[in-house]
Amino acid sequence: MNHDVIIVGAGIVGAACAAECARAGLKVLVLERGTIGGGTTAAGMGHIVVMDDSEAQFALSSFSRRLWHELAPQLPADVEFDACGTLWVAADEEEMAEVYRKQKFYSDRGVRVEVLDAEGVRRWEPNLRPNMAGGLRVPDDAVLYPPCAARFLLEQAARDGAELRTGVEVVELLPSGGVLLRDGTRLSADRSVSATGPWSPALTPGLPVRKRKGHLVITDRYPDYVRHQIVELGYLKSAHSMGKDSVAFNIQPRKTGQMLIGSSRQFDVEDTAIDPGILDRMLRRAAEYLPTVLRLSAIRAWTGHRAATPDKLPIIGPSVASERIWLATGHEGLGITTSLGTGRLLADLLLGRKSEIDPEPFKPERFESGKHAVGHEVAAKRAE
Repeated sequence: MNHDVIIVGAGIVGAACAAECARAGLKVLVLERGTIGGGTTAAGMGHIVVMDDSEAQFALSSFSRRLWHELAPQLPADVEFDACGTLWVAADEEEMAEVYRKQKFYSDRGVRVEVLDAEGVRRWEPNLRPNMAGGLRVPDDAVLYPPCAARFLLEQAARDGAELRTGVEVVELLPSGGVLLRDGTRLSADRSVSATGPWSPALTPGLPVRKRKGHLVITDRYPDYVRHQIVELGYLKSAHSMGKDSVAFNIQPRKTGQMLIGSSRQFDVEDTAIDPGILDRMLRRAAEYLPTVLRLSAIRAWTGHRAATPDKLPIIGPSVASERIWLATGHEGLGITTSLGTGRLLADLLLGRKSEIDPEPFKPERFESGKHAVGHEVAAKRAE
């Protein structure tokens, strides 16, 4: 049976793409080799956050955050959507300068923010150490539980006629349209979309996506231990590091009363085993900000891989290898936030609709030349 779109990957990005394409009337098939939201999505904190590394990142993250707030009234309880806000904490005056920079950037673009002095931080988050320099509160940021959010989006897609098949492994995206499965079956479609995150280079050789491993820890229930997603401003330095292992303080309150603690980054580490050294560094970093955090009881730790690109922007649009092969990957640590915006942009591009934000910064063709060519290696082989 021919489909308009085959989406490979049932994580939150693939689910969002499926929901938008099906809502637009396209005939959609989603293929997943594992379980819904069981890969990178399950390794995400679920932080819905506006970011400002670039104008393009701000545009996509703020657009996506708005879409999440519009969707929030429809979300079931198990998605655990909570508009708790983000508190970026500054440890010293150098980081306070970043607070004021972010305040101006966000305020100039209509994002609500509040600068806090040391007493303001202490009032909002009394468990933080007392000598913080201050912080930036972003009250409209939120958190949610990513695997259930992915399931909900796929249920939405199914209501609009999309089909889902799990336990199916795609080994090739066909330039003539459709996909080739591990068992030799070919499924036809006008377009195929790779939403396979860190594994996307296997389907699109030459794609400049690197695996970035991260650790997470979840605690027992400690209601009101923290009230916001709290992130150190030093996290931004960690996030910008492309060549070494790093950790940063990042903690999230869950509606269950549990605390989710991050974060760590390791490039090009294939295994998913817990790294005791990295985990210890991550928790000790958290204790520098929350002195009592090591008294909490942790019930589980796990890891996962995220898909990082050289310019820290996702890759959304048609591959240079074939106009029938499309990409929705490379979201790194912002895939949960930007999934809805990605789905909307992808559907707009597929249907030739005008997008609310400029899609150009995210198109694969930006990596067309040099060692970061998207699909040029496979295209060259086929030309031979």
